[in-house]
Amino acid sequence: NMHLQEIVETNCPYCGEVIQLLVDCSVPFQEYIEDCQVCCRPFTVSVEIPEVGVIFVRAAHETSES
Repeated sequence: NMHLQEIVETNCPYCGEVIQLLVDCSVPFQEYIEDCQVCCRPFTVSVEIPEVGVIFVRAAHETSES
């Protein structure tokens, strides 16, 4: 069972720097926390893969439940 992984570039919602995310293309909907490689702040990554070769990535400020 081969897991296709794709490198996708997006911008950190905090510092605006371009960062690279490794996306597991075998999971059509996923959401996880990633740390920015530049400013080290955690943000929420939402990934949607509606069809093969199409990847939508959204990086958002981490929502704190306080």
